Amino acid sequence: MSSAVSVITERVRERVRTERLDLTVDPTAAERLVRDELRAYAERALAGSLPRLDDEQAALGRVLADLTGYGPLQPYFDDPTVEEIWINAPDAVFIARAGVTERVDANLTDDQVRTLVERMLQSTGRRVDLASPFVDASLPDGSRLHVVIPDVTRQHWAVNVRKFSQRIRSLGRLVELGSLTPLAAEFLRMTVLAGGNILVSGATHSGKTTLLGAMLASARPNDRIVTVEETFELDLAASDVVAMQCRTPNLEGAGEISLRRLIKEALRMRPDRLVVGEVREAESLDLLIALNSGLPGMCSIHANNARDALVKLSTLPLLAGRNIDSGFVVPTVASAIDLVVHCELVKGGQRRVAEIVAPTGRVVDGVIEADTLFGMLSGTLTPTGVLPARLERFDGAGLDPAMLLRAPAPEPGPRA
Repeated sequence: MSSAVSVITERVRERVRTERLDLTVDPTAAERLVRDELRAYAERALAGSLPRLDDEQAALGRVLADLTGYGPLQPYFDDPTVEEIWINAPDAVFIARAGVTERVDANLTDDQVRTLVERMLQSTGRRVDLASPFVDASLPDGSRLHVVIPDVTRQHWAVNVRKFSQRIRSLGRLVELGSLTPLAAEFLRMTVLAGGNILVSGATHSGKTTLLGAMLASARPNDRIVTVEETFELDLAASDVVAMQCRTPNLEGAGEISLRRLIKEALRMRPDRLVVGEVREAESLDLLIALNSGLPGMCSIHANNARDALVKLSTLPLLAGRNIDSGFVVPTVASAIDLVVHCELVKGGQRRVAEIVAPTGRVVDGVIEADTLFGMLSGTLTPTGVLPARLERFDGAGLDPAMLLRAPAPEPGPRA
C-alpha cells in the first residue's frame, strides 16, 4: 500500500501547487482532492496499469495525515493512551503510555522529520534554525513541542511532543486514578479555597502541571486567574482566565518577553490568583514578591522532595542579581509558601502525590522549618495528625482542616 499512498500523495500535492490551494484555510479541500485521486487511482488499477489498493479508507487516512496531519506520527497523536512522542533519529521513534517507554515501527527520513517540525511550528510563530537551535512551542491541541537541531545534537533533529490530555481536570479524577487519597484531595481543595500559596514539586513527568490544573479547578467560580508559562500547558475551565506565554527573540535578537516580564504584567491585570507554570531561574524572585504582597498563587518546581523544593526556591532568586541575598529570600519563602505538594512517578508509570508539607513560617539556623501533613504509609498517602502551624487563611475562609488532618490512619493491610 505504501507505494500507492506515495503516488496519490504526490498527485494531490501537485494539484495543491497547481491550483494554489491553502489547505489550512479550507480543511475540506484536502479530503476532496484525496478522494478524487483515490477514485482515479482505483480506475487505473482496475485497468491493470497500477497495483490494486486493498483498503481505500486506510489509504485515505494515511494521505490526509501526510498532507494536513503529522504523517506517520498521526496515529500516535490520535491514540488517547499515548502521552508522549519523541524522535531521537529518523529510525528511532519512541512513545510513552502510562509512563512506560516503547520503541515504535515508524521509520522516517531526515526530510520527513524536518517537514513534520515545520508543520508543527506553522501556527506557533516560532522557528528553529542555526541561529536558534532550540524551540519550545504549544501545538494547536495544547501539546508541548520541544526541538533541538544539529550542531547542538550530534547528527539528527531531536523532537519531543508531550501530548495534552483533557482527561484529568479535577482532584476527584486524580482520586479515581489513585494519585491522591480522598482526604488529601479534600485538604488541597480546602487550601485552594482558603487562598493558600501552593508550591508543587517533583521530577520531570511526575504530574506537576496536571495537579496544578486539577487544584485550580477547585477555585471559586468568580476568581480571576492569570497564568504565565514559558509555553502554554495549563488549560483551565474557569470562566475568568488570562493565559500568557513567553516570546522568543526575533531574527534581530529583539522582542523577547521573559517570565519575569510576564509576572510583572500579570500583577497589573487585577488577578485573584497568580499561577506560574514553572519557576527555573530569577523569575522566582518576582513570584515571591507577588506572593508576599498578599496575592494568592501557585507554581511548580523541579525537586527531589518537598523540603528540597523549599531549598531550591530559596536559591533561585539569588540569580536575579548580586544585591539579592539569602537573608532576604529565605524568610520570604518561609512566610510566603503555605504548602508544598510533592509528586512522583513510581515504577510502572503511575503518578501520585507522595507528601504534603506545610512551612511553619520560621527559619532555624538558615533552614525553613516545615511540618509533614501527609506522608506515605504502607504505600498510601496518609495524614500524620499534624495541623499547619498557620491557620489564619483557613479561619478567614471559615474552613477547618483539623477534621481532615486528624482523621484516623487506615489499619495496615495483611502482609503478603
